[in-house]
Amino acid sequence: MFQDFKTFIMRGNVLDLAVGVIIGGAFGKIVSSLTDDVLMPAIGYVTGGIDFSSKFILLGAVPAKYTGSATDYAALKKAGVAMLGYGSFITAIINFVIMAFIIFMIVKAAAKAMPPAPAAPAGPTEVELLTEIRDSLKKG
Repeated sequence: MFQDFKTFIMRGNVLDLAVGVIIGGAFGKIVSSLTDDVLMPAIGYVTGGIDFSSKFILLGAVPAKYTGSATDYAALKKAGVAMLGYGSFITAIINFVIMAFIIFMIVKAAAKAMPPAPAAPAGPTEVELLTEIRDSLKKG
């Protein structure tokens, strides 16, 4: 059983996938930082100081024992208040679009860099096959 596992793990596809997942996770953190620390503050500045990370709609009542600010998304979330955090959702969409675009560009560049696949050997055409079948039926 150990030998089967070792054979499975040592396959190129599994190792390539593992490396891809690790690099993808690290790259995801970079893109999140780009969005959270660079793009969203710039968008907030352009839109007059809007902080998207704190945009939400209250869906439930704030507990009576809550003493924090009614506009502090993180504190309200920690207190268990039902909210619709659309600002975080917008940030996640921007993260996704950036990540998808970069992956698209990488795949496009890799496809351009790779040599074209060799053409499949040309086989007989349908007419040639039908002619061969007809001749075979005439003989036999």
